[in-house]
Amino acid sequence: MIQDARERLIFALDVDGFAAAEKWVEQLHEKVGVFKIGKQLFTRCGPDVVKMVQQRGGDVFLDLKYHDIPNTVAKAAVEACKLGVKICNVHALGGGEMMRKTVAEVNAYCASAGIAKPQLLAVTILTSSTEETLREVGIDRPVTEMVPRLAKLAKDAGFDGVVASPKEIGLIRDACGDEFAIVTPGVRPTFAALDDQKRVTTPADAISAGATALVIGRPISAATDPLDAATKILAEIEGALG
Repeated sequence: MIQDARERLIFALDVDGFAAAEKWVEQLHEKVGVFKIGKQLFTRCGPDVVKMVQQRGGDVFLDLKYHDIPNTVAKAAVEACKLGVKICNVHALGGGEMMRKTVAEVNAYCASAGIAKPQLLAVTILTSSTEETLREVGIDRPVTEMVPRLAKLAKDAGFDGVVASPKEIGLIRDACGDEFAIVTPGVRPTFAALDDQKRVTTPADAISAGATALVIGRPISAATDPLDAATKILAEIEGALG
């Protein structure tokens, strides 16, 4: 059960350089199954930081949230496949054609190369967004309507799952069924601060509600004892799974 919990814990490597990333991977690789590499770290370090995580026994969630014309996003996703990442993502707001093209190209490349296909996730609405944020960009539908709508669009395009707030897990399950992956940021254990997340819940509640994996950063990295914080979060996940 601990191994299952470990594979569901994704640590956000939100740092500004290779040495800092390496430190966290060395410290946490026995507790964390997947390390999320986002725009800042990948822009600074590129594929080398992906390889570093893999060489230390960790899997990579390449969190670059591709959002562009269909061909550009599809080609970028194929390059992520070549890096051997476990998960990569796009913005669902890029539309159905963009996602369908991505699925087709990823499937074709992985089949021809004889490699495992990464889990393809679509970002619905960012966990830092509010109704006001959506209105500012001309979306007058509420978050509770937009999230399941985008999730269903991703599923219909052939995506494996979505990245979404734990608050919308039930809505996504209703729209997409039990087999659809839901990776949730905006998760805060009771001992951590909210920081800039708006729609949050605890790890145990998120798993109990149906999340398949949790992205957690500052509750671990900002803790006085990060290893102890990771251990406590694993215990929460394990308890919810049990």
